Amino acid sequence: MFGIASRNGYKEIISGISIKTLSYGENSLLVEFLLKKGSALPEHKHINEQTGYLVKGSIRLFIDGKSQVLHVGDSWTILSNVKHKAEILEDSVAIEVFSPRREDYIKYENKDDIIE
Repeated sequence: MFGIASRNGYKEIISGISIKTLSYGENSLLVEFLLKKGSALPEHKHINEQTGYLVKGSIRLFIDGKSQVLHVGDSWTILSNVKHKAEILEDSVAIEVFSPRREDYIKYENKDDIIE
């Protein structure tokens, strides 16, 4: 499977937070988040380990009660079932990998951007 770059197909899942699934396999899933300044991702946890990279902007990420302001080029890993949340400090773009893949995120795939 190949994911082809496109500005189409993003879905707003929370006010100011949009997602597009870029590609996925049997065990992992790659997504892009568009994050608007002033928005927030509420605290939550899930079974999926998640690793991310900040492509644009600045966010404050809280992982297991600890916080860090992240800037372009910074990365993070959140282990399975660890509580986390985020505050969006500037318009931002983040890329994240989930393993095992998040079944609930497959629906955010833009089929026009995929070549199998």
